[in-house]
Amino acid sequence: MIGPKEGEIIWERHIENCLPITTLLPDAGILADVGSGAGLPGLVIALAKPDLKVTLIEPLQRRVEFLFEVIDELALPVEVIRGKSESIRGRYNFVTARAVAPLTRLIESTWHLVAPKGALLAIKGESAQSEIAALKTWKKVQLHEIKMADLPVSRVVEVRQAG
Repeated sequence: MIGPKEGEIIWERHIENCLPITTLLPDAGILADVGSGAGLPGLVIALAKPDLKVTLIEPLQRRVEFLFEVIDELALPVEVIRGKSESIRGRYNFVTARAVAPLTRLIESTWHLVAPKGALLAIKGESAQSEIAALKTWKKVQLHEIKMADLPVSRVVEVRQAG
């Protein structure tokens, strides 16, 4: 599920990059991770927050099969839905995404999944501030720069749904 040269840096580049988002999540609630791919950040969240009901949304069948294998191996109570976020129905307290799309496009394709008073949490890189600037009409946007122990600063953009 990762590139051929990514195996050596999977912890630093991928898994550790997903840990900081867990500090923004409650212990319970329902969460959808869109474009889950190899399960990042959804599986990391499910491991860190076992009382959070996690659903992984992924359009590609081979990735879905991989996610089922990991879920079975780890005995995680995680649901997997095969499909694009635009075609999925449901409401979640939190919708997460990592490396899916620029923020404007991500909001367009996932906003219907965010429950009232819920939030979209997008893991972003150094472009986070410029992506926020492109959201001229959004008022409930916050950039979280999270520093955990020896990990690099992680940027998570939170877009809140009105209640």
